[in-house]
Amino acid sequence: MINPLLKTFETKHNTPPFDLIKEEHYLPAFKELMEEGRKHFKAIVDNTDEPSFANTIEAMEEAGRQLGTVSSLFFNLNHAETNEKIQSIAREVSPLLTEYSNDIWLNESLFSKVKTVYDNKSTTKYTVEEEKLLDDTYKAFVRKGALLKGEKREEYRKITSELSRLSLEFGENLLAETNGFQLHLTNEDELEGLPEGSRSAAREVAQSQEKEGWVFTLHFPSYVPFMKYSSRRDLRKQMFMAYSTRGHNNNEHDNKEIIKKLVSLRVAKAHLLGFETHAHYVLEEHMALHPDKVNTFLQDLLDASYEIGNEDVKAVEEFAHKNGLEDPLERWDYPFYAEKLKAEKYGLDDEATRPYFRLEKVEEGVLSLASRLYGLRFEETKEISKYHNEVKVFEVYDADDTFLSVFYVDYFPRPTKQGGAWMTSFRDQYQNVRPQISIVCNFTRPTGDTPSLLTFNEVKTFLHEFGHALHGMLSNVKYQSLSGTNVYRDFVELPSQIMENWATQKEWLAEVGKHYQTGEVIPQELIQKIIDSDNYQSGYATVRQLSFGLNDMAWHSLKEPFDGDVVEFEKEAMQVTELFPEVDGTAFSTGFSHIFDGGYAAGYYGYKWAEVLDADAFDSFLENGIYDKATAEKFRKEILEKGGTQHPMTLYKNFKGKEPSIEPLLKRSGLMK
Repeated sequence: MINPLLKTFETKHNTPPFDLIKEEHYLPAFKELMEEGRKHFKAIVDNTDEPSFANTIEAMEEAGRQLGTVSSLFFNLNHAETNEKIQSIAREVSPLLTEYSNDIWLNESLFSKVKTVYDNKSTTKYTVEEEKLLDDTYKAFVRKGALLKGEKREEYRKITSELSRLSLEFGENLLAETNGFQLHLTNEDELEGLPEGSRSAAREVAQSQEKEGWVFTLHFPSYVPFMKYSSRRDLRKQMFMAYSTRGHNNNEHDNKEIIKKLVSLRVAKAHLLGFETHAHYVLEEHMALHPDKVNTFLQDLLDASYEIGNEDVKAVEEFAHKNGLEDPLERWDYPFYAEKLKAEKYGLDDEATRPYFRLEKVEEGVLSLASRLYGLRFEETKEISKYHNEVKVFEVYDADDTFLSVFYVDYFPRPTKQGGAWMTSFRDQYQNVRPQISIVCNFTRPTGDTPSLLTFNEVKTFLHEFGHALHGMLSNVKYQSLSGTNVYRDFVELPSQIMENWATQKEWLAEVGKHYQTGEVIPQELIQKIIDSDNYQSGYATVRQLSFGLNDMAWHSLKEPFDGDVVEFEKEAMQVTELFPEVDGTAFSTGFSHIFDGGYAAGYYGYKWAEVLDADAFDSFLENGIYDKATAEKFRKEILEKGGTQHPMTLYKNFKGKEPSIEPLLKRSGLMK
């Protein structure tokens, strides 16, 4: 059998030949490439020359590159286009990859060579990037157990292997639980309040399953409109309870025991490596550096937002009681009445703006924004293979027509795709090799004669993920491990979140907002309503986001293994942010994939941290003009192109000229007292 994964991709820009790759190719490829990688690392160890940057550090950077490519390809598909066979392969190959990784990081002879180069670095003149790679490589060995001896090494191997397996299982359970619930309605009276777009989408889901009526799911494009617009309180509660009990149903997809094992193993791993908690371990490689700084940051924001958040919820509750709600405001009531209050207060709701945000026009506006800021050109191509027929592929060129990147976009939800939105890469940039970047979303599907029409929040999501994509596409570094989004977790959201700011700029909104039927430009009055309403319920939204960060920090500040009640633990952790009555039977952590299946453990605070950076950075565009090329060029050169080649604060100060201030965020969010 000819395995395309074991050959150089003889395709345009060496992109993955998805049309040739079969599921049965993956496991043999992984096994062969791991053996090949082991030979590369053995050659480094066996080299009798004096250890040097070239024959050790750079040689390690080159070793196993094809394995990295296949891993990126496979695990991206496991999130975006999975099936039982792929999930089965993932379960088999993940421990093998963990073992392979441990064989490298726990190789005493290899570490000895790295340490020799590191200890002698004062005798050699390095570039900034070379020194960063050397420092990162040495620190990676230490953080991955190189200083451990004997039984502790074996314990580390077992822990990391089990962590890998459990994380995969958590994600599989959550996907199964999300796909496992459907609200099947056959009586049109049960659709009261729902907009036509939501009804049409539900009708198409039902038809695809050969069912009568309408089927609503827990995927965001179905779930969110239902919660905002359904007049049926009983059905909103049913949807809410289904969403808020995912992974908490005491069935084969329950995540509570997995959480206990994950956090306990993370504690054990931290202790093995000499750290007090998993948070201490993680934050050593973040801008925040220490849990105390994170907790102070979260508390400062909570102090600034809780009172306003409480007032936000009270305003919705008063409105609800004036409009027929007799019971206390519950969580399944909040989106419904908040949207109605927003419509009354600003004359605006998501459905009023949706007709102006046709996906194709928003896409055009997002890509043209990159053209105006950075001189980029996007050309859609049919010559590059893709993993699903709905994926669009672009070739990206710089202002001087230099090829920069391949860019994949995957817009719509599928049962084979995890929820949410993310950016990823099939290949990172290095030296003269250009990257292959992808963004994956779950936007509202087109239905019948109606195209995909986005909510304003979906427009912001598009800009957010595209910001990550720019970070990957514009990377211009020598070493792959330092390129693109390979930066500290609490810095990686800056390039994405800064892009969201254009969503509330009149000039840009006027360009993307065209009515899908009439072509009418979005009225200035409606634009002003969007801008005026941007801070609507911002206190509540901030408190909600902080509750996630506090939940994360609580789980990862544990000093001992955990065998308590998952729900009681999270309840205590999030109590200080509580704005609603408790809902028995629900759980948040069992669906918190960011920290249990997504790399944000002890790092979820980074979203708010990066908001401080992005608000402060966008002030420069507000001062100089939102399309100012000089400001954009500086942001590109000092942030987007540099990847992880320098400390994030150094990069930020190179762009801004000073450390960031929290005031622009408080001002933008309406939280400034």
